[in-house]
Amino acid sequence: MTKTVVLGATGCMGRHVCAAFEARGIDVVAVARRPAPHTAPHPFLALDAADCPQEQLAQILADQNADTVVNATLGWGEEQHRINVQLVKHLTGALQLLPAAHRPRLVQLGTVHEYGPMPHGTVADEHLEPAPRTDYARTKLAASRHVLASDLGAVVLRVANTVGPHLTQDGFLGSLAARLARTTPGERIELTLADARRDYIDVRDAADAVVRAALTPTLAPDQRLFNIGSGIASPITDLVTALVTAASLPPDTIVLRPGEIRSQDTAVGADWTCLDTSRARSVLGWTPTHTLEASLRAMYETAA
Repeated sequence: MTKTVVLGATGCMGRHVCAAFEARGIDVVAVARRPAPHTAPHPFLALDAADCPQEQLAQILADQNADTVVNATLGWGEEQHRINVQLVKHLTGALQLLPAAHRPRLVQLGTVHEYGPMPHGTVADEHLEPAPRTDYARTKLAASRHVLASDLGAVVLRVANTVGPHLTQDGFLGSLAARLARTTPGERIELTLADARRDYIDVRDAADAVVRAALTPTLAPDQRLFNIGSGIASPITDLVTALVTAASLPPDTIVLRPGEIRSQDTAVGADWTCLDTSRARSVLGWTPTHTLEASLRAMYETAA
């Protein structure tokens, strides 16, 4: 493999996917609507793939002569359908216009929330029938199904909640890390926390799974969907405690109140998520290497 095109390269996941390919000596072309400082090491294409005609997008991909295309884009709110569904349809359509012998492998980043709420104690494998209850999860599931139903031999990774460096501050943990960076000893922060346990994976481990999905030469038709997570349902209170420790603040900095968290990454209708990742481990040779504590420490340090 010599080159990878990463759509959504300016996002948190895209940033780490670019770095993971580069670490393997693979050239990266970063694609997004606007550049960001961390895309500077890579050739950059300013492109809105959701609105780009398929013929034009196909020509762009052909000109790049890439071995892999990674879709790391993500749409919330009013952008959900345009980014999560329309862009994916444009991308698969463009790839189908290319000669089969020269099509790059598509790696689509999905989400654990495509499965919908899970009963407590469930460890979900890829055979679990999805039943999402939010618009976000439904659009991501529609994209995954579209990709898997194509004749492209594409791969979908259903990724658990992510933690680690440079996490977006739009989510609960990212915003808390930034808030703790501004907090001095003696201050108190009141938090409303749900009694929830969720599967969290370091964004760098998820990026490594993307690279392995791109590099694995032969994938059976029934082995193109992979769960990517830790396989552990961690209490959110434990993550909050670990962030406070990373900030070198007293344990009583956080005053907890029971209730529901309201933020992008947790407003998905799931108080329990836990993924069976045995397929990714056996087929891709992938395993997570970052501990949750190390991931949260890195998240705090990059939020400061």
